[in-house]
Amino acid sequence: MAKKIGILTGGGDCPGLNPAIRGCAMRAFDFGYECVGLLEGWKGLVKGNTMPLGLQDVADIIGKGGTILGTSRTNPFKQEGSVPQCLENFKKLGLDALVAMGGEDTLGVASRFYSEYKIPIVGVPKTMDNDLSATDYTFGFDTATTIAVDAAERLKDTGRSHRRVMILEVMGRHAGWVALFTALAGAADWVCIPEFPVDVKKMCDHIKKAHERNKVALVVASEAITIGREKVEEEQLDEFGHMLLKKRGVGERLAEIIERETKLETRASVIGHIQRGGSPTLFDRILGTRVGVKAAELAQEGKFGEMVALRGNVVVGVSLKEATAQLKIVPESWKQLAEIFFK
Repeated sequence: MAKKIGILTGGGDCPGLNPAIRGCAMRAFDFGYECVGLLEGWKGLVKGNTMPLGLQDVADIIGKGGTILGTSRTNPFKQEGSVPQCLENFKKLGLDALVAMGGEDTLGVASRFYSEYKIPIVGVPKTMDNDLSATDYTFGFDTATTIAVDAAERLKDTGRSHRRVMILEVMGRHAGWVALFTALAGAADWVCIPEFPVDVKKMCDHIKKAHERNKVALVVASEAITIGREKVEEEQLDEFGHMLLKKRGVGERLAEIIERETKLETRASVIGHIQRGGSPTLFDRILGTRVGVKAAELAQEGKFGEMVALRGNVVVGVSLKEATAQLKIVPESWKQLAEIFFK
């Protein structure tokens, strides 16, 4: 009887998930395996909801954004009775292995299922935040940042026309990689990231100089930063204990501060979930495909409890426990690189 692999995508969606699903399934077919998709992340395993993943289902999805399997932020370990349901459904569905595609939360659940219940699991890193420490890059990051750079350049155009200061608020709760790369590639005049509190005086002094010279100034800010000593307020927590940010974001608050301190008209824009959608870039299509293929190979080799990682230009398997141990945040050296261009 052919072995059966279940594939799920959890957490926030991002471009590259469909290429990863396709890569995993296409390689699994080489081994004579059957693939089935679990719908809406871990919720699919809790409820036993699935869809077929045959050749016709995956052959043409490499350029599609989002995930054909759906996703959710369901955490079985936070819902009473959900873990036993997952274990029961794993058996009922006749699964021989599970490939979990997600970020720190989804892979944290995968790590626990493997270490505590010996479920044969392989992890695939997915996060537009690029904040998993065991891999150099995650798919989704390149597309999200490319979209953000385009938005930044458009904001500079309209800001220059009206002689304004423009603020672009991007995603990034705990790590500022999206904001940092957007600021570097978009020639921003300042960047605000969660790793370092915002020095309001220094920022405003520089913005005044930049605006006087260019008739426009651009600030890129992550969604959860510390302004002076004040942390962005939290509204409530999701099932993984992460904050759900208030609708009134840091962009608007920064705009008020900058306008008050510089006397320059300031506007803020939030790119939000636009970063998550759309067709993946070439980089994310190839990376998603490669890590999906490697996940199927790890499953075929019986190397469970591992996550696929990009190390240099090589795709390898690393310990899921190692992969979820800590976040990869922006170090001082990257911040210093950005500051070279704040003149």
